[in-house]
Amino acid sequence: MAIAVSEKTKCKFKVGDKVKISPQVTHYDKWVDAVVIDVEDNSFVGYVITAETDEKVIFFEKEYLFEKA
Repeated sequence: MAIAVSEKTKCKFKVGDKVKISPQVTHYDKWVDAVVIDVEDNSFVGYVITAETDEKVIFFEKEYLFEKA
């Protein structure tokens, strides 16, 4: 009997994408606009997105806390 191995899901973001960052990450009152500057495939938590705002503030967190802008 063969065991099926599920294919790895791909990250929905790439460097240069415009995103919105969750208040859960930024601790601001609303979602913040930013640009993705790095995408890391972390073997423990999945994809980690690093994004920079227009004010040059950098945030990073798990993929599910970002939305496409």
